Amino acid sequence: MDRRMLCVIVAILLLSIFSQATFADQPDGKGKSKQVDAVTQDPGYVVLDPLPGTVQERAFCTTRGVCYYRTLTCPVECPQRKPRQNKKQKGCYIDCGSKCEATCKWRLPRCDGYGALCYDPRFVGGDGVMFYFHGAKDTDFAIVSDDNLHINAHLIGTRPKGRKRDFTWVQKLSVMFDAHTLVVGAKEVSHWDEKVDALTVQWNSETVDVPTEGDAEWSVNTAERSVVVERTDDLNSVRVTVSGLLQLDVKVVPIGEKENKVHNYQLPADDAFAHLETQFKFFNLSKHIEGILGKTYQPGYVSPVKRGVPMPIMGGEDKYQTKSLHSAICNKCRFQRSSSVASA
Repeated sequence: MDRRMLCVIVAILLLSIFSQATFADQPDGKGKSKQVDAVTQDPGYVVLDPLPGTVQERAFCTTRGVCYYRTLTCPVECPQRKPRQNKKQKGCYIDCGSKCEATCKWRLPRCDGYGALCYDPRFVGGDGVMFYFHGAKDTDFAIVSDDNLHINAHLIGTRPKGRKRDFTWVQKLSVMFDAHTLVVGAKEVSHWDEKVDALTVQWNSETVDVPTEGDAEWSVNTAERSVVVERTDDLNSVRVTVSGLLQLDVKVVPIGEKENKVHNYQLPADDAFAHLETQFKFFNLSKHIEGILGKTYQPGYVSPVKRGVPMPIMGGEDKYQTKSLHSAICNKCRFQRSSSVASA
């Protein structure tokens, strides 16, 4: 038996073991059990037992390419993919693609990284160019609109006396795909307390509870894909994964007293203006993707914003404003639900 045939047999055995574990009954988000589709959850590798005598997790790559059939081991500095102490410890990121490596990364949004949306909305596009988008308080805008994915942002804000525009922040994100809607948002809080969870999650208009113990995650499996919301800190931070579409890191933060004074927001004393800091990673985008952020992922996209200024502004309010958080209709929007879902 040649070496290649032996590798194939070993891989089949490993995948068989993995499939038996993956097809076990798991909750469907409504307290019931549902069979899990292994294909929708396949990250490109099979998780193996930790390196003997350690807690370093290992993965057997199943993605064809330079890493095919290779085993990657998490570094000593970040031995686990999902560490519980995210503020103090990075997670192990396994890449069975062209890089073929296991590296340490923070599992919280990086506001200076690609796909970031933070502050008084400040974006970092797929092209790496930073820009601001003002909008207006109590309005909704399409930040991503593609054939099979649409994401709206709801803005909150305030306008101090004498200003010509609102200060705004993203309070909620509505992620629409297939026939489903996932909303991640920040609660309205009068005074910020980091020991209180100000994060809210809704699945198809029903509030869901993301556990803080055990695996600290909520998941659901639809006919098309799997959806996982996992805590990346004890409170106020999660990672959202929609298989085949996106990975989204979210953190709820307030406007602090120092920030309020520095920027002269003149915020009322009874509102902490809790909002979201986010970072997106997309999969399988079309070349015609639209949205305030989405269009920066178009092939050959050239940003129109002025470089070298403190606050480069991206326009487009008239192109991307939607009538509500759950509406996928705007002048440049591409996403379309079936007529029965769109009218619901």
